[in-house]
Amino acid sequence: MKLTILGCYAATPRTFTNPTSQVLEIKNRLFLIDCGEGTQVQLRKNKVKFSKINHVFISHLHGDHFFGLIGLISTFSLLGRTTDLHIHGPKGIKEIILLQLKLSSSWTNYGLYFHELVSDKSEVIFEDQKVIVTTIPLKHRVYTNGFLFQEKLSERKLNVDAVQHYNIETCYYQKIKNGGDIKLDDGTIIANEKLSFDPLPPKSYAFCSDTVYHEAVLPIINNVDVLYHESTFLQSEEALALKTLHSTAKEAATIALKANAKHLVLGHYSTRYESIELFKEEAETIFSNVLLGDDGKSFEF
Repeated sequence: MKLTILGCYAATPRTFTNPTSQVLEIKNRLFLIDCGEGTQVQLRKNKVKFSKINHVFISHLHGDHFFGLIGLISTFSLLGRTTDLHIHGPKGIKEIILLQLKLSSSWTNYGLYFHELVSDKSEVIFEDQKVIVTTIPLKHRVYTNGFLFQEKLSERKLNVDAVQHYNIETCYYQKIKNGGDIKLDDGTIIANEKLSFDPLPPKSYAFCSDTVYHEAVLPIINNVDVLYHESTFLQSEEALALKTLHSTAKEAATIALKANAKHLVLGHYSTRYESIELFKEEAETIFSNVLLGDDGKSFEF
């Protein structure tokens, strides 16, 4: 599982900082999460293959989380894209994008599908054979969702030495991978555990931005491998965080601790501070395994 941060600063793009956007590579799927202004430039800088992005997840309709979407959609057309593109986001995202396409006479030459979200309850919004994506209802100034990405349990790994030892024919290999026992010609039953290895534990990633401190997310993200949680402010601006419905680094760490997360990635920093290292220092007073998100930084888990 690989996370690439394209942008992770709050509010406005600046010379050296970009608003929220990131790419999650999981089970050979490439998901774009939020699409702030400048996302397609960041995609190029980080050598992300445009053509592999088939699903975009937009957390909410504040500009620093989706103003780059229309540009990306238009660029896909200019590049001759033919593969369908699916946009998952709050109700209203379809109207905004289609109006821009209509008034600029820039209809796409590929299928563009919108999956608008309105529920204030957690729900599954994408699922295939390997990955499932669930919403994480957040508490912000407008309707907002985070997203939980979970790998499905893989099939078991074949123990080649064991199947050869028992002279098991290749036609039974898939049954073994699916967890089945094998009955030999003499009637002996070979338990699956002797013929295969446990698959790697499925990994999970939770994206939580933007939100005030909100413990209602805990049952959804419990035991998550990696939690990205906004940390717009330091605790010294706790009152401002509460007023604007954002979180502090300390609060993000508290959510990570209570969720029993393995890793915490911080982001969505206010640029009022002299160094983002201050966010890590504050969070580490609560939670030990803290990673600083930053533009262009990648993490592999």
